[in-house]
Amino acid sequence: MTGKVCMITGANSGIGGETSRALAKMGATVVMAVRNREAGEEVRQEIAKETRNESIELMVADLFSIEEVRGLASDFKKTHSRLDVLINNAGGIFPKKEMTIDGLERTFALNHLAPFLLTHELLDRLKASAPSRIINVSSAAHLRGKIDFENLQSEKKYGQLGPYANAKLMNVMFTYSLARYLDGTGVTVNVLHPGVVRTRFGQNDASRARKLMFRMFGPLLKSPEKGAETSIYLASSPEIKGANGEYFVNCKPKQSAVISYDEELQKQLWQRTEQLLGISFRG
Repeated sequence: MTGKVCMITGANSGIGGETSRALAKMGATVVMAVRNREAGEEVRQEIAKETRNESIELMVADLFSIEEVRGLASDFKKTHSRLDVLINNAGGIFPKKEMTIDGLERTFALNHLAPFLLTHELLDRLKASAPSRIINVSSAAHLRGKIDFENLQSEKKYGQLGPYANAKLMNVMFTYSLARYLDGTGVTVNVLHPGVVRTRFGQNDASRARKLMFRMFGPLLKSPEKGAETSIYLASSPEIKGANGEYFVNCKPKQSAVISYDEELQKQLWQRTEQLLGISFRG
């Protein structure tokens, strides 16, 4: 990975932090996209010291905000002429419905709109750096997901798990659509389920029952190091050089939910997302 530039969102803890650490050990230039500068800088310094790799950078953005997602991409392009690996890792699950500054439901905004938009904004750098890779972090929760265009942002009802599962299904469907769009460009895109990992993910905003569940079953969950293995594999392994549009679990391709392969539904979701963001991948 020496000489390669990798951007990882949600990079200051959990899976994102361990992915950053591993790629830094391999010699990559690692751009850690974080929401909290202080926490991110602490981890950045720790990784730099441990790996003896000084090519670790911090970029700060609130991925709930469309403007800040665009700003993140713009700031990156001011200082980097290439991007070899983009890992859309940041995500979240929330117990109650809240809207972002843009008037969007936050589970939908963070988990689906942010990676869709960031990928769009950085695609020119990825194409210029081909062969390059995009990695989307989804979840097995997508198996419970649904696509309801009348309830895309929980307009009808909101429950903690439903909107998250729906957004993770959108990650998978976006990956499959994007893989076809990028065919022949030298840019590949794959999606993964990291496993159920022992991190702080979802706990700050979690219900009391969910926090209790984490405490009870935490010892049985994957460590962040184990949870990051598939992200690291997809970012760095020569074995999957040509893999495109696949869903990975434990570093192996696997079938995703049946609905995720519905190309007409993928197309509708893609178009609706472009409309919400005011963008077009085709320019």
